[in-house]
Amino acid sequence: MEPAVLRDDMVDSLEHESKGCVRSEAVSVAMRSTPRHLFVEEDRGAYADRPFERFGTRVLAPSTVGRLLELLAPERGESVLVVGVGVGYTAGVLAEIVGPRNVQAIDIARRLVYEARENLAAAGYEAVFVDRRDGKDGLPEYAPYDKILLEAAAVRPPRALFDQLAPDGHLVMPLGATDQSLAVVDDEITEFGGCAFAPMLVEGEQAETLERNRTRREDREFARQHDDKRRGWELDWIDWE
Repeated sequence: MEPAVLRDDMVDSLEHESKGCVRSEAVSVAMRSTPRHLFVEEDRGAYADRPFERFGTRVLAPSTVGRLLELLAPERGESVLVVGVGVGYTAGVLAEIVGPRNVQAIDIARRLVYEARENLAAAGYEAVFVDRRDGKDGLPEYAPYDKILLEAAAVRPPRALFDQLAPDGHLVMPLGATDQSLAVVDDEITEFGGCAFAPMLVEGEQAETLERNRTRREDREFARQHDDKRRGWELDWIDWE
């Protein structure tokens, strides 16, 4: 079946009252136009409403993308920053709405930055700027942004991202640790139902790098050495009763 037909079926299901993830014409048209199979490297499975794993990151399910973009409410010509670009699909949908040159995106994982650039170029969105940055720092060179989308969970809105918003702009993000909800952040925080996202990583935590927190490495090594030195009666896994 042609990808365009599969995209239409996908969006039709997201607009159906049983899901109701896509409500606006802008998001509907954009998701019908963005070739998701170029981002997940599957033809038919790409348009199923399920997430994928790639290069240590989760590619969001289409219904989750729809929820995020409806809360973000981007408009043509607005400047948008995507934090945690992953493989680039959400940035591609945003490029359809606001224009590719108005989308900037960052990710802490270098491999994902390269992947997103290649995928966006293959899909016709090569004008989207993608750079490797620590997400909590944002991308101040292009600020202010009308809208910022954070695709990773944090217990509170990163201050730098909030500071990079235009006066009437807002940030959309998964808010919380174990219990998360999608939130719109402007002068206040408004929550819109539960969700489950991976936590936002900081420098040294990404899968592609060695751990850079020396204290953490040393503590772990000292604990291992201590375990090796303990006598049998000190080992808590032996039942001495």
